[in-house]
Order: sequence, then C-alpha cells, then structure tokens
Amino acid sequence: MMKGLKRIALASLCLLTFSSGGVYAQSTGATQNAQKLVSSNRAQLDRKVELDRIVAKIDQDVIMQSELDARLEAVHRQLSSRNINLPPEDVLKQQVLEQLILENIQIQMGKRGGIRIDDWSLNDAIARIAQRNQMTLEEFKQNLEADGLSFSQAREEIRREMILNRVRQRQVAQRVQVSEQEIDNFLSSPEGLAQMQTEYRLAHILIATPDNATPDQIQSAERRANDLSKQLRQGADFQAMAIANSKGQNALEGGDLGWRKADQLPTLFAEQAIKMSKGQTSAPIRSPAGFHIFKLMDTRGNEKVVQSQIHVRHILIKPNEIRSNLESQMQAKKLYERINAGEPFSELAKAYSDDTASALNGGDMGWISPETLVPEFQTVMNIIPEKTVSEPFRTTYGWHILEVLGKRQSDISTQVRRNQVRELLSNRKFEEELQVWLREIRDQAYVEIQL
Repeated sequence: MMKGLKRIALASLCLLTFSSGGVYAQSTGATQNAQKLVSSNRAQLDRKVELDRIVAKIDQDVIMQSELDARLEAVHRQLSSRNINLPPEDVLKQQVLEQLILENIQIQMGKRGGIRIDDWSLNDAIARIAQRNQMTLEEFKQNLEADGLSFSQAREEIRREMILNRVRQRQVAQRVQVSEQEIDNFLSSPEGLAQMQTEYRLAHILIATPDNATPDQIQSAERRANDLSKQLRQGADFQAMAIANSKGQNALEGGDLGWRKADQLPTLFAEQAIKMSKGQTSAPIRSPAGFHIFKLMDTRGNEKVVQSQIHVRHILIKPNEIRSNLESQMQAKKLYERINAGEPFSELAKAYSDDTASALNGGDMGWISPETLVPEFQTVMNIIPEKTVSEPFRTTYGWHILEVLGKRQSDISTQVRRNQVRELLSNRKFEEELQVWLREIRDQAYVEIQL
C-alpha cells in the first residue's frame, strides 16, 4: 500500500513542479489540491484493504473475504441454474465457509505431502474435461467466460480439485478393503440380484379381442395375427407393423417397451423374453386380451465377456552390474541352443531365469492375457506357433526366450462381474470413510473464524 501512495504522491508532485509556469512554480492552492488528492487516494486504498480481510485462520494459512465472496458467487450461480431455492444468506455463508475450511486443511496436507500438479497434467485434465463435454478447448473457454469464469481461474480451480482428489486418495483409499466374502454376500443379496439381472428391450404387437369375444371374433383376430407374423418372417419392419396394427399402449413407439428387467414385465411378456434370442420374433401367443407378437430387440447385463489367453513359459536374462547387455544376449543365445539340442526348458528356466516368480515353476507363467504384457513380448507370443521356442528377444526387462504351450478363448464374465461389484463396494466404502476422515481432520485442525 505504501508503494502505491508514494507513486501517487510522486505523480502529483511532478504535475506541479513541471508546470508551464516554471520548474519551481508552485501556488498555495496547487499544494492544497495535491494534499487533497493524496488524502483521497489514501482513503480509497484504505477502504479497498478493509474489504479484503481475513475471515478464518486455519493452522498455518488463512481464508480471505475475497475467497469467500468468490465461492459464494459461484454457489449462487450454480444453484440458480438448477432452479434450487437458496437458503438465507447467513446460513449459506456459514456452509460455504465450512467447505472452504475443509478444503484449506486438505490443501495444506497436500503441500506438506509434496503433492504438486504440473502444467502438463493440468492441461491433460482440462483437455479430457472438454472432450467429455464434446467441446474443443476453445469452445470450453468460451463456455467458461459465458458463465462468468475466466480460463485462468478455471485452471486454478481444476488444479485445486486435482490436489484435493490426490490427498483423499492417499489418505482415505488405504482404509478401504473389500473381501471376497463381501462380494459373495452382495451378489446373493436382493440388491445384488436386482443389479445383476438381465435387462430386455422387448417390442410388442397386440391384436386385441373384445371382452366376451365370440368364436368368430377370436378366429378373425387369430387370422390377422398369423398374417402379420408371416409378413414379419418375410422381412417386414416390426416397428412399422406395430404402429399400423397394434392396440398395445406402446403402439406409436413401434411397440418398443424400452429396457426392463424380467420382474418389471407382465408374466407372459417375461416368459417370452427369457427364452428368446436377440432379434428373434415370436409366433402369435393367445391371452385374454388377444394375440401377442413379440420381438426381442436387445439384451444387456448378461453380456458374455470372452478374452484371448495364451499359456506361455519363458526364461529371462537380465543385464546387471556384473553382466552387460551383450553378455546377457549371449547367455540367452546359449540357452536357446541348449533347448534346441534337447535339454528341458523347465530345468534351464529353474537354473538360469531371472524372473523369480515363474522360475520356480520352470518358467511357466500360466494362462495370461497378451494385453497385460509389454508390447515386444506380446508381438512374439502372438506370432509364434504353439510348441515352438522363440529365438532370444529383448524387452525393457532384459532378454527372453519363450515357448507358447497353448491358446484359448476364455469366458471371464464371472470375473468381470465380481470386479464390477468390488468397484461398487469400494466406492461406497470410500464415501463413508471420506466423511469420517473429514470430521477427523476438521476436529484436529486449529480453526479461528472471524466473520
């Protein structure tokens, strides 16, 4: 502030001393005006300083009034855009300040823990946010400005959020464990069974019969249903036929009932959906309401996940302080020659391989997915015929010799489902632990509110 006052005073003196009347031409009135100008600017600066004051002290840091005002403005914008009624201003201010206090405590923890977000990581995160919103980076900037937020402000807010996420992951994630028994319990629970149920997208045509229909009316409806069924088998469009002929509630949607689980469908509908295959159209089915024709348009939730797997064994020779890269290559070549001469692969792997995890099993890595391995290993493993030993090749780990023992397509649907449940339970536990942890760090911090 003092530097600003000095600049104002100097500027005023220059205007006075270098006037057209001479270098030292000064009048009493001019001096008084200069003093008034300095006093006025000092008063304005003092008022500005008073506006930006400390509203909370937290451990080694503070929250300023300007930070609170900026966050309040952002919350106002957000709630207004969602048509949510605002609470009284004093209540909202307390809530927002408490949020800022919790964030400040975590930011300080991040600084102490050496958590930093470099510009490359930040730019990558911003690019992904724009992409998720189906915008170019320039469009993203324009949208921010339209919402009253500059791009530089948005960058720092995103950086702040990334620091908060990393602190929480570091502090809270280690508290979260999900056991195999918990996964089993969830899968057998009503919630788990409901979530794992198959969903059916069923289309329906109803050729209705009146209440207390006569035999002639029933036969007429049946003939019409059979005629439609024949046209559908010959390639007629099901949705067009439904719109033109169905008396069902969803006729104008092409008979499409949308995505539903079996227990959300009428019994007759569910029985048909369960036994039909995707794209199949049923024959006409009689019910008290008339004759029904169904088409199973799609299913989801029961997808079979098939993964290519290869049974492979290998020998790894790693360069080290004693053995150079060239010497490692030469040793791998000698082992390759010994295998081709008839020595057992497994015995040489046990004796020489530097991959201790597989060496005890004679180099056997079991059935593995190629995608889990380094590219060089994948390439050789995919092109080499079964029961053939590869020539030595290099990866980032060293020199390898491998043999493919078999290839298969494996159904990993159960494993995928269990992983999905593990992630769901982990996320739930994380949220629960996060609330406990936030209360803990709030209680442990020194906080002095000065509203």
